[in-house]
Amino acid sequence: MPLLKITSREQIPAQYRGTPIGELLEYQNLGRVFAEYDRARLLVGMCMDNRKQLRLPRNFAYVIRTAGGNLRDMEFPMSYAIAAGGVRHLALIAHDDCGMSGLDARKAQFIEGMVGNAGWDRARAERYFMKCAPRYEIGDEADFIAAEAARIRGLYPGVTVAAMVYTLEDHMLSIVA
Repeated sequence: MPLLKITSREQIPAQYRGTPIGELLEYQNLGRVFAEYDRARLLVGMCMDNRKQLRLPRNFAYVIRTAGGNLRDMEFPMSYAIAAGGVRHLALIAHDDCGMSGLDARKAQFIEGMVGNAGWDRARAERYFMKCAPRYEIGDEADFIAAEAARIRGLYPGVTVAAMVYTLEDHMLSIVA
């Protein structure tokens, strides 16, 4: 999927200008000065990877971090932020070089890590990988997050959902176009 890297306010797609999604892009990519918020205006779903950090003001956003930014089975927390928190905008953020992309290539590393770090025996670690990897494999990061955004739009038609990719090299967000 093509990516639109946002380097100016004018590049923010019209449907996101003046919304919390546009503000997120301005905070992260354009160094916008933080405003003060008394409640969350945005729900961010993103990968748990420690290499990325969003530049967000206090109280601006709820953040759900999961492997690969995969929000399956996170519908209740999302619904709570929408219903009780009043959030009407959701930013889904994948990133390049995600560990949940190409899991088969990491199978040996996973098994060795579970044996060495978790104290599991090799057979248990292998069974666990084979059981769980298909559920968590995301494939191409941009394609996955676009599909996840489409799925979530179907669940919450009253919520604006944007699919984005975070680039580790420059810490910038791009819109999945």
